[in-house]
Amino acid sequence: MYLVVSPGGTLRGETTIPGDKSISHRALILGALAQGPTIIEGFLASEDCLATLNILQLLGVNITWQNTQLIVNGQGLDALREPLDVLDCGNSGTSMRLLAGLLSAQPFASTLVGDQSLSKRPMARVVSPLSQMGAKIVGHVAPLIIKPCDGLQAIRYEMPVASAQVKSCLLLAGLYANGETIITEKVASRDHTERLLRYLGADITTQKNQIRLNPQAILNGKALSIPADISSAAFFIAGASATPGAHILLKGIGINPTRMGLIHILQAMGAEITLHEKRYAGFEPIADIEVKGITLQGIEVPEKWVVSAIDEFPVLFIAAAFAQGETRFSGLAELRHKETDRIAMMAAGMEKLGVTLAILPDGIIIRGSKITGGIVDSGGDHRIAMAFAIAALQASEPITVQHAQHIATSFPSFCDIANLLGLSMIQEDNHE
Repeated sequence: MYLVVSPGGTLRGETTIPGDKSISHRALILGALAQGPTIIEGFLASEDCLATLNILQLLGVNITWQNTQLIVNGQGLDALREPLDVLDCGNSGTSMRLLAGLLSAQPFASTLVGDQSLSKRPMARVVSPLSQMGAKIVGHVAPLIIKPCDGLQAIRYEMPVASAQVKSCLLLAGLYANGETIITEKVASRDHTERLLRYLGADITTQKNQIRLNPQAILNGKALSIPADISSAAFFIAGASATPGAHILLKGIGINPTRMGLIHILQAMGAEITLHEKRYAGFEPIADIEVKGITLQGIEVPEKWVVSAIDEFPVLFIAAAFAQGETRFSGLAELRHKETDRIAMMAAGMEKLGVTLAILPDGIIIRGSKITGGIVDSGGDHRIAMAFAIAALQASEPITVQHAQHIATSFPSFCDIANLLGLSMIQEDNHE
């Protein structure tokens, strides 16, 4: 699929962003392990989250829709059954890494597979610590063949790289392990799994950057409200921040402290972002986010904000291209192991659009530039595709984004919302 975006336009108006992808995955999985129904409001029905849903159904979990609510009828930690087929994660690294932790503790065999892109992503980062717990897993990339083991043993694990997916994988395995699982992070990654475990009654504590989990006999199903996804809102927050005259209000956005790097970075560049009506939606903080556009100023981005903005850097690169002066990003080595090498793919596309930049081993330097237009390749990476669409706000010619079909993995309504707020884009199956 191609995305063709007209140059110019603006971002003005009020809208609601769909539910948080990270939390939707976790609500499904932990709801499946809980005793009794978990009623989920705001579930993101994207391709990635539906991959997790389909896998849980193959594992015997009863999941139904009732109007706008998703009802997961959990039967407890030991109710999963052996699947009759391989478990297809599609493009979803979250599905594969989290489910590897859950399946490693089951008394049956299973195989996790993914699409071509996912099959290249590193899985040793979960296989290695799971193996220390006693899991029997074959493969360091997909497919992962998981064999039944004699029971998992709890471990103390120091995270070598900040990763909420790895941490969550080990916490899911820890629900079944013998003893207390202790995970220490150098920098706190997103903590949705810990919050949700605590909300459902797990014996979990967090002190500074150490998480301690004791195995649990019962989790209790509850009603859950999923906040709007700040990583999806990021495209409009960054685009509006850097476009003079833009003015948007996004309702009920998740403002978990471990996800606020985008806001901190943009405000350091001078952005006028205001959080209204801060409140809680169950176990997560939310707010209405108002953005007024101005000309941003280039900065050296503090590395302390990298982990809490890890998914937002593609569109932050675009905001830097709109800004005056030079913006330096470093400490971004993890971006080279996402759906694509996001540093290399973004740099290649931005250079085609006339942006002056220099690639660093672990980052990039971007100088504010006049955006031209042309054809750019997203590499099939959903966040890169959406970031290049936002670049059209200050482009002089149309921008055509190749391989944009994977936008549906995280934000199926992106084009509709972008057009509603003042951009002009169309999707084409073939482009000549």
